[in-house]
Amino acid sequence: MDVFLHINDIQFENRQAFWLLCLIPIMILWYLLRLKKQEAEFHFSSFQNLGTIKTSYKVWLRHFPFVFRILCVLFLIVVLARPQARNSWKDVKTEGIDLMLSIDVSYSMLAKDFNPNRIEAAKEVAKEFIDSRPNDRIGFVIFGGEMFTQCPLTTDHSVIKNLLSQINAGDVGQGTAIGLGLAGAVSRIKESSSKSKVVILLSDGVNNTGEIAPLTAADIAKTFGVRVYTVGVGTKGKALTPISMLPNGQMEYDYVDVDIDENTMTKIAEETGGKYFRATDNESLRTVYKEIDRLEKSIISEKNYSNKEERFLPFALAALVFLLLEFITKKIIIRQVP
Repeated sequence: MDVFLHINDIQFENRQAFWLLCLIPIMILWYLLRLKKQEAEFHFSSFQNLGTIKTSYKVWLRHFPFVFRILCVLFLIVVLARPQARNSWKDVKTEGIDLMLSIDVSYSMLAKDFNPNRIEAAKEVAKEFIDSRPNDRIGFVIFGGEMFTQCPLTTDHSVIKNLLSQINAGDVGQGTAIGLGLAGAVSRIKESSSKSKVVILLSDGVNNTGEIAPLTAADIAKTFGVRVYTVGVGTKGKALTPISMLPNGQMEYDYVDVDIDENTMTKIAEETGGKYFRATDNESLRTVYKEIDRLEKSIISEKNYSNKEERFLPFALAALVFLLLEFITKKIIIRQVP
């Protein structure tokens, strides 16, 4: 029966009944002592003629009734323990959002006020954020002097994280085209059928190039129902920032003032129903992403169901079968009389 095939699914309502298993060793001991008392002695002058007598099969069968009785008791104890099959399942409805990251990769993102620098910290924390959003379609664009779509919307988060690892400061030219970076992200998400469309715009500077002004890009986002969270990256005061490239390809660093256009970043967020955040180190950047994650949690409705079914019948039938086998073996096959 299937109950024996799925024994791991069975639970016992009355587990105290298993204490009755202590009766089985007592029954075995009683049986052995009883056999000892039933032994008889016969005195012969010689065993020569006994060697030709064959042992009857009933000699071996005489222990079977007791074995069947033990098995019957064992299954009756299981019945008393009330075996039950408990089934449970969930009806889960999950709705993710579509989300684009727009990441500044200008040379100033090499500033060392983050560990090891701004761009590496941004990549690492973005990966953690992606891991926390398993139900979302996510993509990202990068921008500096120009804009480039590094990864369109996808649910393959391993691909996104791999592509994030490959970006470097200066990949799309010099300058900071915040408006272009935002407009590029919006263009990738505007046709989405998702009920929630979000862009996270991360930059450490001021818009100084590009054909689209930041607030114009914000209007475009608002038109298409895209909510924008803006993140200003950089410490308060001065930061060790690259100022030029040496002939050997290395960057020359110096302490310069951190200049983030927080006013524009705030207006972009407010215009689109988002929020502006300032991150001054790795931990505060991580906190920013956690806050955005909290604000943009997926809609999940979950219903739990459970069902309990008594499964004692197969064990009761097994006990009955062994009881009948004891009776047949004892009274019919070997005809044992008390």
